[in-house]
Amino acid sequence: MTRQPSKSLAALWMAGWLSLMVIIAVAGREASRELNVFQIMELRSVIGFVMMVPLILGAGGFAAMATTRPLPHLARNLVHYGAQLGWFFALTLIPIGQVVAIEFTMPIWIAILAASFLGERLNLWKIAAVALGLVGVVVIVRPATGAVEPGQLIALAAAVGFAVSITLVKSLTRTESTMTIIFWMLVIQSVLGLLPSVYVWQWPSAYVWAWIVVIAFCGTFSHYCLTRALSYADATVVVPMDFLRVPLSATAGWLIYGERLDAYTVLGAALILTGNLLNLRTVRPEATARDRS
Repeated sequence: MTRQPSKSLAALWMAGWLSLMVIIAVAGREASRELNVFQIMELRSVIGFVMMVPLILGAGGFAAMATTRPLPHLARNLVHYGAQLGWFFALTLIPIGQVVAIEFTMPIWIAILAASFLGERLNLWKIAAVALGLVGVVVIVRPATGAVEPGQLIALAAAVGFAVSITLVKSLTRTESTMTIIFWMLVIQSVLGLLPSVYVWQWPSAYVWAWIVVIAFCGTFSHYCLTRALSYADATVVVPMDFLRVPLSATAGWLIYGERLDAYTVLGAALILTGNLLNLRTVRPEATARDRS
């Protein structure tokens, strides 16, 4: 359905996306105090599936979720499950703002993967974007100091995994609807995490149950907000708004957990975000029009 362009409505939907993504980071930290990450992931998928049922029924029911591409769905969700697992685990090891800053290398890895596997060309601006992103990671992680933290490496691996996942989703969207992709994500990841979560299962307290429901809600509907934002404005307008997630997440970590970001993390995040802005200027108007949902 075509909508009239509206930057105001796009900003409103992006405010929902930003809010939900910051909340899920805090919820993940709180839930992981008591539960294993495998159990958090399993409950997120199962409860998220229940929450999606009304939307599935409204999109034609379960019969409309049929797919002729089960293997690409499986491959995408194997990678995405591992990346999401790493992201939640990294939240327990390093400051929230640092996790999100490293996560923003994802567009850099996507540019490399798209050039390698989808035939997209790397021009001068994209090469500069990749270089800045990589320098930003080195500044944050600082391997020369010998003090590389496991959480930083896990967050970086998660960012690469998310990039692979999005590249596979880009292929799936050529034949699959958004609802179909989300449906199979929840189904496949529920199956993937069943045995590990049963092995580590412990009954959550009422406090953690509340955070689990928050994680399921935010994880399921944050992408709905993002899709709606893209339906009202081009990706070149919407994506830069997501950069606010770095300072917002850092602020949440400071206010709630007393986490402070050092100058290296701030500088590295600035380099990564600059690289992303350079990458955005390479998007052609006709390409961004196709990105609208």
